[in-house]
Amino acid sequence: MPRHHQKSSNPGGSQRQLRVGETVRHAIADILSQGHVHDPVLEGHLITVPEVRMSPDLKLATIYVMPLGGRDTEDVIEALNHNKKFLRGEIARRVNLKFAPDIRFRTDDRFDEAERIEKLLRTPAVQRDLKTESDDE
Repeated sequence: MPRHHQKSSNPGGSQRQLRVGETVRHAIADILSQGHVHDPVLEGHLITVPEVRMSPDLKLATIYVMPLGGRDTEDVIEALNHNKKFLRGEIARRVNLKFAPDIRFRTDDRFDEAERIEKLLRTPAVQRDLKTESDDE
């Protein structure tokens, strides 16, 4: 009986995608933290790599980055894209995959979204609604 691949219900992808993404995340974080990229913009920033999402075929890695303090984000993304070829080669050396994944960089905006939700929860209207609901119990 033929086996059919099911689409993963995992929001981050299959177990393999998650595992490879985490391996790539560690590799890129090490490369950036050890100063292997000689770029004045990157040397002047501490860069956090909170997540790497892999495509189902593992040929594309979307690397989410955030400079410490959230400053100069556009400059950092531009510098990373400028050094993409070197970074891809370094990732290929460190991560044992059949193909070196193509990489693209995106700004991680989860912190901004969390802050927006936090501010919403502190608004007087929401506080009033929360207070009314807890008083009804």
